[in-house]
Amino acid sequence: MWQAVKVLVIDDDERRRHDLKVILDFLGEPAVASGYREWQEVAARNSRGPQEFAAVIIADCYKQQSLKTRIQQLWEWDRGCPVILAGEHQDPDESWEPYLRHLIIGNLPLPPTYGTLLDILHRAQHYRNAVAAGNAHAHGGRPPHLFRSLVGSSRKIQDLRKIIESLADRDMTVLIAGESGTGKEVVARNLHYRSPRSKGPFVPVDCRAIPEELLEAELFGQAENTDAGTPPRGGRIQMAEGGTLFLNGVGDIPLDVQPKVLRLLQAGTYQRVGGSEIERADLRIVAASHHDLETMIQTGKFDEQLYFSLNAFTIETPALRDRTEDVPLLINEVVARLEGEKRGSIRFNSAAIMSLCRHPWPGNVRELANLVERMAITNPYGVIGVSDLPSKYRHLEAEEKERATVEELTTGYQPTMVSMADRALLPESGIDLKEYLSNLERNLIQQALADAGGVVARAADHLTIRRTTLVEKMRKYGLQR
Repeated sequence: MWQAVKVLVIDDDERRRHDLKVILDFLGEPAVASGYREWQEVAARNSRGPQEFAAVIIADCYKQQSLKTRIQQLWEWDRGCPVILAGEHQDPDESWEPYLRHLIIGNLPLPPTYGTLLDILHRAQHYRNAVAAGNAHAHGGRPPHLFRSLVGSSRKIQDLRKIIESLADRDMTVLIAGESGTGKEVVARNLHYRSPRSKGPFVPVDCRAIPEELLEAELFGQAENTDAGTPPRGGRIQMAEGGTLFLNGVGDIPLDVQPKVLRLLQAGTYQRVGGSEIERADLRIVAASHHDLETMIQTGKFDEQLYFSLNAFTIETPALRDRTEDVPLLINEVVARLEGEKRGSIRFNSAAIMSLCRHPWPGNVRELANLVERMAITNPYGVIGVSDLPSKYRHLEAEEKERATVEELTTGYQPTMVSMADRALLPESGIDLKEYLSNLERNLIQQALADAGGVVARAADHLTIRRTTLVEKMRKYGLQR
């Protein structure tokens, strides 16, 4: 019953919770109403929440336990569920941990008005979606357009991982620069989930996708307009309280909004659109841009002081053409995702892999992922050769196709797909089997550690070996978590 509803109402007043449920059902937001003790019994039987609720509404009965205790219990039961306080209540104070304060996304007067209720439920859904997407990535899953962690064994990716590790626990603003499709959001999520703010939400904002006239209100929120009858509305900054706000496409923020972002960075304060009250924000800002911001400053399209505030530290995401040795691993990742989502499978032969390694990849990792998915649609469960690739990806002549061997591909490369059913081809010139197997084992361990976020036990599970065995192999190859 509980997994079919959108809103959970917890109130010890039977009549009031019944009225709230009737209103929500009428609005098309199926609800379940429960007393506090009844909910505790259900929570005790189900130690993890169903993670299906858009929101939990708690009404003003705090006789038995404090509000903080109830919010703590809700967080332990379902960490991604936003909380709405209804009726009279005690506001959270500074003694509350940030990850508990940010769960409360708004207040609902009783009886609620139609506009206020719809607005706060809309905000709750935005919050829920942002947290759910972030949690999926943190626990080994990821949104469909993202790769697990930072896939690759190239020197550039190894250096990038080291920079992230050194910056993650420092609560400083970071600017991520790089071409489109190089994985800037992946870097931002890594910074968040390796930081002390990992319990808080990761809220991405694509500044390029929001119309200029709406971006300010989307970021800062909207103050109440009594003349127009519109209730106050929180923005993405409020959603990110206690966590990380990721401003993707920061170069596309309108000039008249940039000083307000600068104030948020320098003073940690902001004002809602149409409001005069100054509000404080407890969050970390990570920004990204594929534009050359210094050039934009010279042409008067970007605020110089905002650039200096954002540029406390800059991370450059490498272009795929500068780390083509990672192409086989990235293909591996996309194919594994397709198989995991039961959307088919595919293999690339050695010649096709070599051809793809010679491509300049103007669209970077995103372009590669789109190509693999396209090939899986047009050649389901097939083996892709050079002739099967679109013409612009064919960079091998006929005689070169015959010479493309596993030896060429494994010199600094990963195998295209690790499978017990695959058959490796022995080069005519022979191979140093011990060195080949050692390199293969080392690379697979590196990938397992990256996928598991450095958790050795989880990486050992991926490799189907004991944890102590993995530790010994890590020591043998000089690998760190």
